[in-house]
Amino acid sequence: MQGKKLYVGNLDYSITQDNLKDLFSQKGEVKHIKMFEDRGFAFVEMFTQAEAKLACDSLNGTEFMGRKIKVNEARERRDSRNRSW
Repeated sequence: MQGKKLYVGNLDYSITQDNLKDLFSQKGEVKHIKMFEDRGFAFVEMFTQAEAKLACDSLNGTEFMGRKIKVNEARERRDSRNRSW
């Protein structure tokens, strides 16, 4: 894993930033969370690559709020516009 940003998918639509922060804080220090309402996914940025890898390895495929979540390294957007997530 090269980055510190993680994609988190298959989330319950009622999840809050605090719920995600509580979950990911168990694996390291959370730097930033970007949520998308009613979309079922979010991006979580950890402070270090080691923390991101630990979170990805230990949380991917686990049940959280009744859903089996997906946690993967976030990929850069493919379009040519320079957007921040």
